[in-house]
Amino acid sequence: MDLKLIPAQPKSGLVNILVEIPAGSKNKYEFDKNMQSFTLDRALHTSVHYPYDYGFIPNTVAENGDPLDAMVIMDQPTFPGCVIASRPIGMLEIVDGKEYDQKILCIPDRDIRYTYVKSLNDINVHRLNEIAEFFRTYQNLEKKTIKILGWKNVAAVSSLIEKCIKDN
Repeated sequence: MDLKLIPAQPKSGLVNILVEIPAGSKNKYEFDKNMQSFTLDRALHTSVHYPYDYGFIPNTVAENGDPLDAMVIMDQPTFPGCVIASRPIGMLEIVDGKEYDQKILCIPDRDIRYTYVKSLNDINVHRLNEIAEFFRTYQNLEKKTIKILGWKNVAAVSSLIEKCIKDN
């Protein structure tokens, strides 16, 4: 899979997300650039599972040197390798170990059930808390510490995505 063929932004206001991990999975898959395939990184050590499809925005470079992480709120999981054109609505800022990291939260552009969602304000606070709790606890049994810094709304996401595209 040639990631250069997947634009970070298919059009203004949207990002492409390459799914690595489907919702409900306890397996952590990662795209291996050298092998051009998805590999099993590990099974989660805790009793939690990914709340939504999780992956990255191709052709971006985040502050940690990896592509920008993203999650898509959907009713049904997709599969590793699926590309989802999505609308960013916010981001969760965390510190993973000692490394600052952002998780972009998105809505699928082609799902009529979410056309009303424009920002984090349109998502139930409990749902946002569940997502944050997943990231806070999913590595506990590996003796890794995650610090949740909080949610930022869509305005902060737009400038971050632009920067991460330019840094690619």
